[in-house]
Amino acid sequence: MARLFGTDGVRGCANVDLTADLALDLSVAAAHVLAEAEPGHRLKAIVGRDTRASGEFLEAAVVAGLASAGVDVVRVGVIPTPGLAFLVPELSKDFGVMLSASHNPMPDNGIKFFSGGGIKLPDQVEDLIEEELHQHWERPTGAQVGRVTDNPEYVDRYVQHLVDSLGSDRPLTDLRIVLDPANGAASRTAVKAFMTAGAQVTAIHNRPDGLNINDDCGSTHIESLQLEVISSGADLGIGLDGDADRCIAVDANGRVVDGDQIIAILALAMKDAGRLHQDTVVATVMSNLGFFQAMKAQGIRVDTTKVGDRYVVESMNANGFTLGGEQSGHVVMSEFATTGDGTLTGLHLALRMAQTGETLAELAKVMKHLPQVMINVKGVDRSRTNLDQGVVRAVAAAEAELAGAGRVVLRPSGTEPVVRVMVEADTHDRAQGVAEHLADVVRQRLSL
Repeated sequence: MARLFGTDGVRGCANVDLTADLALDLSVAAAHVLAEAEPGHRLKAIVGRDTRASGEFLEAAVVAGLASAGVDVVRVGVIPTPGLAFLVPELSKDFGVMLSASHNPMPDNGIKFFSGGGIKLPDQVEDLIEEELHQHWERPTGAQVGRVTDNPEYVDRYVQHLVDSLGSDRPLTDLRIVLDPANGAASRTAVKAFMTAGAQVTAIHNRPDGLNINDDCGSTHIESLQLEVISSGADLGIGLDGDADRCIAVDANGRVVDGDQIIAILALAMKDAGRLHQDTVVATVMSNLGFFQAMKAQGIRVDTTKVGDRYVVESMNANGFTLGGEQSGHVVMSEFATTGDGTLTGLHLALRMAQTGETLAELAKVMKHLPQVMINVKGVDRSRTNLDQGVVRAVAAAEAELAGAGRVVLRPSGTEPVVRVMVEADTHDRAQGVAEHLADVVRQRLSL
């Protein structure tokens, strides 16, 4: 049986894969597993959601499940995922539950659990929750059932935390910024945070109606943000996704500044301020080779992890690193957040501009992107990717051909019979040629 939890909670099409019954049962199971870790302690939880219409009934199911299992619940309503993660320890709750499918289209939704420290539950605890599903349990009665309260004002505590992280009063004064919160959870919080910090804000796609989240907008559909930045003469644009845990930027000329570039800019800012622990950043194997070269040139070490923001966070927590993230725009600043926070990232990117007086385009020159080609080879046995000697030899030959001027990464998909072939080289044509050759080898050697 396939594992219910993926790399980012439980996701699926709402009311098909992710039903109210499943949401309720998951919540009960989570309550039981977490209660076993603290016998005799009455658990307290906080629940939030993004702007999807399905979040309304799923939230009701989660809250009902938790309360029926004896958990006291505070419901905060619509909030960015990093906001909920912040509030769990801030309010001394035992755990948090977030209803969101992040950048996925509106019909999808998801359930994500956070521990008392505001970090995602480890795999082994998620496995215990799955094992607990549908088990017989003794239902509390009377005063032992959980109580439910609503406190949407807690969201403002998160916004104030974002502003306070900048360290001074209204440091973004005179910066003209376009915000695209993707009609999602940050539609109110991001605008308020940037305006409180002094920025002149133009907001687009910030009228959520339950159906328009991520709909041709936000960090995965950046085109309208680019047009608005250019037409309004703004200094930069910030694109978030539906739950605001990632950020992609646009400079005044409409050029995209991706997660790699943002991390590089923030790494230099934090190194200059003496806040980059061990002069190290954390990134995944899919970061552009130009990022690794830029960090080396600046005397900054890169700790490299598997793909997935949870692996970035694990490395940061284990080693005390203060900055990490992914090319997709998940950026973690552990001084202020336990997970990727798009609004926090955008604020500190703008702060670097204000402090240096440089444009975003000038700051982004810290790294040069090498041409990158990705080919998804479908219908193959991904389990043999690193075992088949023909594939291993082909990769070694490609790396020798590139001779340090490029890079090869073969990554089996975690969920489908696909191997992702990624090649970087000094020219696009060279990268394309090497990638197509390796894709052919993978297709022939690993065919099902």
